[in-house]
Amino acid sequence: MTLATKVRTHKISKNVTLSASGYNLVGAESPAIEAMTDFLRVNVVMIGADDSVIEANARMISRGVRMLIVNGGADSVLGLITARDILGEKPIQVAQARGCKRDELLVADLMTPIGSVDTLYLNEVLHAKVVDILDALKHLGRQHILVEDVDPTSGQPRVRGMFSATHIGRLLGVPVLGFELASTFAEIEAALAD
Repeated sequence: MTLATKVRTHKISKNVTLSASGYNLVGAESPAIEAMTDFLRVNVVMIGADDSVIEANARMISRGVRMLIVNGGADSVLGLITARDILGEKPIQVAQARGCKRDELLVADLMTPIGSVDTLYLNEVLHAKVVDILDALKHLGRQHILVEDVDPTSGQPRVRGMFSATHIGRLLGVPVLGFELASTFAEIEAALAD
């Protein structure tokens, strides 16, 4: 059966093999840029500051991410919120302090404001290795770090991408599970030592 397009479909060959390298294409000494999620190539998953933490958690689950950029409209970035922010102790503490239920909290109540977010500059990332990014994440005690550059059109700073310890672990072939940062880095370091 052919489709009404320029591309024709065919039945797969009976003796087809898998074209796979058998090893990870990204390693600790690979250029860091190979492990960066580039927002010029991948849609940014965002949420509003006035959205509920329930909505934020549902969006993370549906999009398969553990961090959302909190936007303020017109491409402005107000901060970020992570799965750890939503599912950890922080929401319980904030809810108790306010005398409300956890489900009544908004993203703004738990997000990290943009002024408190650590970042890397893209021009430095271009000269770094994956292991350098892992060291930076471990030093900061964070699961994610944003990458900043300058918009060539406006000349203004912009969030260009991000690094995630979990994503780097997957690229290195390490099955990183859970939100515990110490165990995430321990799993990655053990795999790199092999």
